[in-house]
Amino acid sequence: MKRIAIVGDIHGNLAALEAVLADIAERRVDRIVDLGDVAQGSLQPAAVIDRLRQAGVASIRGNADRLLLASSPPPGYEADYCLARAEMSAADVEWLGSQPDFRVIDDVYLCHGTPSSDTTGLLETIEAGGARVGSDREIAARLGNVGLASLIAVGHTHVPRSVRLVDGRLCINPGSVGLPAYEDDQPFPHVMEAGSPHARYAIIDRPGAAWRVEHVAIAYDWEGAAAVAEARGRPDRAFWLRTGRSRPKVVP
Repeated sequence: MKRIAIVGDIHGNLAALEAVLADIAERRVDRIVDLGDVAQGSLQPAAVIDRLRQAGVASIRGNADRLLLASSPPPGYEADYCLARAEMSAADVEWLGSQPDFRVIDDVYLCHGTPSSDTTGLLETIEAGGARVGSDREIAARLGNVGLASLIAVGHTHVPRSVRLVDGRLCINPGSVGLPAYEDDQPFPHVMEAGSPHARYAIIDRPGAAWRVEHVAIAYDWEGAAAVAEARGRPDRAFWLRTGRSRPKVVP
């Protein structure tokens, strides 16, 4: 197994992607793969697609990408859809639509959320009280049958995490390149927070019998990215970009 850099959840953040690709170039990586959610209307979706094509990055279609491929704006996603599609060329749309739901590289399985859902996180369980790390049983149930995969890499929830299941399989989330926090109301209201604004990715290799995973956090011009989000009418996303948190913390 060669050294593989795993990126994901770029969400149109070109500055973060450029910083991550520059760091990867210094680390003797053999291949780069992306876990989806490439484009986002509030930043620079077309430029990110173009950069991934230039770099020869093999991607996966995430849930946000899938929504952008709809023939009309999906309910609740109108603003991002219209901003992104106004910038994207026919070639951009074609590239996005050509990405598969999952990829398998040797015994590594890559998908956006879970093998059966691009809107469900693998490693976290969302309850009425918020998000928590899933149990082995919950994660295994969400995995289903992924064949002989010994490492499963997923995105979607934007929080870097490694979980080794009791059966020995290693599950990782590299974190988000371009959006370190967000809020969601499905299946219950919850927040996901990396806790800092750094761009994140992971490198995997297997020098011996066991997998080695390096989670990497990279500084970049997050203030500039936040300014773009603000200019496009997303002050909430600007705060996420600047802080890696969903909203200001109240000190008791």
